[in-house]
Amino acid sequence: MTNHKDSNNKDVKRSDKTGKQHSKKYKYTQKEIMSILVKSFSEIDYVGYNDIPDIDLYIDQVTSFIDSHLESVKRNPEDKTLTKTMINNYTKNNVLPSPNKKKYSKNHILTLIFIYYLKTFLSMKDVKAIMEPVTDKFFNSDDDLAFTDLYKEIVDLELADGKALTKDVLRKFNLSRKSFEDAPEEDKELLQRFAFICLLSYDIYVKKMMIEELIDLDQLVDDDDENESKK
Repeated sequence: MTNHKDSNNKDVKRSDKTGKQHSKKYKYTQKEIMSILVKSFSEIDYVGYNDIPDIDLYIDQVTSFIDSHLESVKRNPEDKTLTKTMINNYTKNNVLPSPNKKKYSKNHILTLIFIYYLKTFLSMKDVKAIMEPVTDKFFNSDDDLAFTDLYKEIVDLELADGKALTKDVLRKFNLSRKSFEDAPEEDKELLQRFAFICLLSYDIYVKKMMIEELIDLDQLVDDDDENESKK
């Protein structure tokens, strides 16, 4: 049985809805959030090319390998980074070269890692447009630049850019902390966090737009070459 005091408390909470709403309290402060983000970024796993087996793998082994080595990028522990259906669809749509007798080489795994990151913000059509020229040229290449060398070069570039990326995120965070200075104190944290998210989102939007523009410009060049050859 509910006592009279509890009932009164419930009535007070209900009546609050008719007046000014209380501001929500976040579990972490803005500065704590920034520290967590920087720490998370520093702990992102990169699959080293030397970590990938030199022997060919069956599809179940491929999914297990990538799932275990990209553990840190999962949002939830139960999430799958890659499934057999995904791999089969990539092959079917010529995003991933076909396996050899149902076995996948080291180059297949490297390609799948590229695909995994690109598909988080690009359509599969765009991922194919990016990856297909690279795999056509270097996947089975006998040239001096092996596919593993290509992967290592890209990873080294990304690691070298890590500090600059962290500084940029910190800069956006500091910008957001200076926003909405005249807002009521109870609303300031909410608005500044929203501003920080919007700044990060705008950065993603602009860079995604640039990537799409690069893809379209390459396509235009290909179309022009094809039209020229038909003359």
